[in-house]
Amino acid sequence: MLQYTYMFDSVKSLIEDALRIVIIQPENPDADSLGTSIALEELLSPLGKTVSLFCAIDMPKYLRYIDGWDRVSQDWSGQYDLAIIVDTAAEALLIKTLETPGVRHFFETHQTIIFDHHGDEDEADNDLSFPHTFILDSKAAATSEVIFRLAQESRWEVTSSAANGMLASILGDTLGLSTQSVTIRTFETVTALMRYGAHPANIDQKRREYMKKPADILTYKGELIKRIEYHCDGHLATVHIPWEDIAQYSDRYNPSVLVLDEMRLVEGVEVAIAIKTYPDGKLTGKIRSNLPISDHIAGYFGGGGHSYSAGYKIHEPYQSALNELITVCDKILKDVIRHDKTT
Repeated sequence: MLQYTYMFDSVKSLIEDALRIVIIQPENPDADSLGTSIALEELLSPLGKTVSLFCAIDMPKYLRYIDGWDRVSQDWSGQYDLAIIVDTAAEALLIKTLETPGVRHFFETHQTIIFDHHGDEDEADNDLSFPHTFILDSKAAATSEVIFRLAQESRWEVTSSAANGMLASILGDTLGLSTQSVTIRTFETVTALMRYGAHPANIDQKRREYMKKPADILTYKGELIKRIEYHCDGHLATVHIPWEDIAQYSDRYNPSVLVLDEMRLVEGVEVAIAIKTYPDGKLTGKIRSNLPISDHIAGYFGGGGHSYSAGYKIHEPYQSALNELITVCDKILKDVIRHDKTT
């Protein structure tokens, strides 16, 4: 049912045959998914394609420094010849999408391409049941690295807008080219995108403008810091963000982002996790770690991501989910520490 490929011939053929293309983001949109979607729109439109951008949730305000965010819609017409899903192959991150009337039937009856960079080729985070062509490059620091390769091999025109989208994607997923996922190829891609008119300083200047906080957000950050709990002999830090906080603050600033990196920088902490709870019983965990274990922790709960940054989504009461999380992290941390001592 699934077609794994490292060549782009089949993808180019599917794109050439389609006139109307919808590009779909996961339900945890980030700079990578948004920047990649916008870049694909900019790359495919000059080829005569009618491109629609879809996400089942609103684009968070903290991503609106990326030009083109306002073209992403929650409207699904179904009038497409081809679907392209970017930055995920996990059903847990497409639940609302698949619940949208007509979407699952579309996937079952139309061609779908997935571009992703999460997981290893042998253990891809892919549990989608409908037929699709799966393009996975686990060595890419961001999905747009894969898209850039496709554009180069296809000899598509890379406009400055497309370059800006891809560069925003890479900078977002690598925290400004500072994560372990960055490779020489990543820098080569960034250099090429700069030649096409994108520049990290321009993107970061816009990002910093959008990251500015009202005074009450800073006060709320102080409240979140007071809530941080430490487990596993101080190696695990967690913070709980209930629905009331999400409803009050998330439209202006992502509560998780306020404290996660600072939690990770506490002496002794190896894993920081922000846990959000929702009225329908859903619970999400956003993981940042100093050891390459984030994806292992998320994978236990059916999630996925990078070695140092991952996430998951489950339906479980908060306290029982926290207890289970502590048990999982304790085992994984002990295994890593024990391995380090024997090597």
